[in-house]
Amino acid sequence: MTDLIYEQPLNEKIRSYLRIENLALQLKLHAEQDNQHQCFAPLFSLAELTERCDYRTDILKDIDKQIQLISHWRTNSNVDNAQVDQLTERLIALKSPLQAQERIGCSLKQDKFICSLRQRFNMTGAYCNFDFPQLHFWLDKDWQYRQQDIENWRMQFKPLLAPIMLLLELIRTTADFSLCQAPVGFYQGSSPQPLSLIRVKINPNQNCYPTISGNRNRYAIHFVDFDLHRHTSETVEFSLATCT
Repeated sequence: MTDLIYEQPLNEKIRSYLRIENLALQLKLHAEQDNQHQCFAPLFSLAELTERCDYRTDILKDIDKQIQLISHWRTNSNVDNAQVDQLTERLIALKSPLQAQERIGCSLKQDKFICSLRQRFNMTGAYCNFDFPQLHFWLDKDWQYRQQDIENWRMQFKPLLAPIMLLLELIRTTADFSLCQAPVGFYQGSSPQPLSLIRVKINPNQNCYPTISGNRNRYAIHFVDFDLHRHTSETVEFSLATCT
């Protein structure tokens, strides 16, 4: 079986980034294949998150921080300067859309079809044609038409999604996986550098999953037996990456 990767954010900003990334990946999947009305759940969740909090200031600060860090790579003689330039240009290009005055996703509020669905979408089981005749009508359209609609809605969030995806990619590259063991299913560690993300990779054949807790300098991992619903007493082998 393929190893599974579990991630635990160690601050609220990374927690938000991971949630947005997860919704973005779901919406991308629904834009690539016809899953009927399932595209609306991640779309409305993205809309709610962006209405609740404006992430642009944090993202712009993180982009500038990454540009500064990348510039230091040039001091390493083994670094490909062309790749450094390309990555820097990508980061700089992502800043401009974030600096627009219009709030991200606000155009969806002008879409009467989206607004009519969103107001009632959380009703339990409310996907019958008598609940949502407009949805019933839309689902009857050709997939190519609906696919273009989904892509247009998704693009409303591109100024937010594109930099978050790249920033998380860069954060994940700050640490490689190393092999570890957790006697009686427990492992703890510390770091002199502030951490932002813990990543655990484990083979599901061991029939357990990790629960991770901690802060930017200390963390603990308990492995839980899936069938017994309690911490395992076995020694668990896994790989660990502690990202800054």
